[in-house]
Amino acid sequence: MNIQRFTAPTSREALAKARMAFGEGTLILSNRPTENGVEVVATAEDTLSALDAGQGGASQNSSGRNGQFFGSKQKEPTYQEVASQVEEDANQLAMSTLSFQDYVRERMAKRRQEGLAESTAARIVPAEPVERSTPAVQERKTTEPAPVAARTLTPGAAPASTGPRKANVPIKTAAVPQGIERELHAMKELIEDRFNTLNWLGQARQNPIQANLMLKLIRAGYSPTLARTILERMPETGDAARSMQWVIDVLERNLHTDAGTAELHEEGGVFALIGATGVGKTTTTAKLAGQCAAQNGAGSVGLITLDSYRVGAQEQLRAYGKMLGVVAHIAHDRAALQDLLSLLSNKKMVLIDTTGLAPRDPRKRQMMELLDIPDVKRLLVLNAGGHGDTLEDTVVHFKSSANQQVIFSKIDEAVKLGPAIDAAIRHQLVLRGVTTGQSVPEDWEGANAEKLVRASLRSNGNSAYDPKITDLGFIFSHSTDSAFAQRGMLHA
Repeated sequence: MNIQRFTAPTSREALAKARMAFGEGTLILSNRPTENGVEVVATAEDTLSALDAGQGGASQNSSGRNGQFFGSKQKEPTYQEVASQVEEDANQLAMSTLSFQDYVRERMAKRRQEGLAESTAARIVPAEPVERSTPAVQERKTTEPAPVAARTLTPGAAPASTGPRKANVPIKTAAVPQGIERELHAMKELIEDRFNTLNWLGQARQNPIQANLMLKLIRAGYSPTLARTILERMPETGDAARSMQWVIDVLERNLHTDAGTAELHEEGGVFALIGATGVGKTTTTAKLAGQCAAQNGAGSVGLITLDSYRVGAQEQLRAYGKMLGVVAHIAHDRAALQDLLSLLSNKKMVLIDTTGLAPRDPRKRQMMELLDIPDVKRLLVLNAGGHGDTLEDTVVHFKSSANQQVIFSKIDEAVKLGPAIDAAIRHQLVLRGVTTGQSVPEDWEGANAEKLVRASLRSNGNSAYDPKITDLGFIFSHSTDSAFAQRGMLHA
């Protein structure tokens, strides 16, 4: 087989040498960097064709370059022509790098499985040798009684055995080790994820409206998971204004609020405000108490605080209670909390201000168990100006049930409302209201999905953290599929 090595300072020159040697039918077998430059191993396509046809070296001896006989007088290509063709081959090789890597991985995995199958087959116990057909055996088969042969041919009957009974030999099957199986499965998921992402980004770039809406949602603070889930379901209207309105309608429809039902101070009951440190639970408690007192009188409200860690927490709630004409009580344990709830059972609304704890604080579980009392509803307070990852961590660790109720605090401090709305949509939270400042009890508003969604999509100017259209490939380079999208919980 005529295989040659060509060394040159660059791959382009090495490919040019190979093409000068083998002509148009040059086949590159491998290339690797060396100390002197690049080494290319090449041969002619006719050589491989001859091997496939079983001709081997005979075809090589009877043919010259480009499959021509030695007697032919074909004009050799110039160096410039060969260099231009090599440049095209180099571009094609560069574009097929990803496919070549995938091919190498698949070949390695296949060879590994074949090696395991061969090693397992070698360990299989061989079956007993087949009985040779001797004259005595043939005579025994010929003189077999007719009734036995009849029973053998009867449908549904077990065939009669004429020779010695053989033991059942178990056949061992090749089992792939768990480590290799997990590796192959992870490789398959990675390849599928990358190709799906590239395919989706290619379609988005071909549709300028979809690409612009995707960039707008990311800039507004919405997660790539929710943005992609929404835009994958967007109909092709061909109109930017209609497409934008469709996205707004989807967001409003999926942001669940208490619109159409009684607000918190009108509904009444026992509510415990939970959440991370510094999100405004005490101030929100005072605002809800003020709303209820303004409508039903100060005697209709009960205040309880469990915050015995933060300095001045009890005094802060007492100051708000004194301003509203409501007495604030302190509960140090579960028994004291139950006694206070029994004492305040005649109140229309009882509010429990809890200790602010980090989502991963070990004391959080103890506090959640303390609130595990019948008729106590939990209100998760989220800082509307928090980072998306911070809000996600808080919701995951504080969410207690499928119908978790939530309050957005510090709306006035939030630069982007997208992260808070995104968390509420993906986790199917019910928004019960928002706080818009520090004034008690004035800075409180009911939940309005239309107002919040439209405010989240307003442009607030350029930001150092805003992505560009060219950054979408990086943003969507990882898997964006989630349980929320797979369950089909988005109502488009």
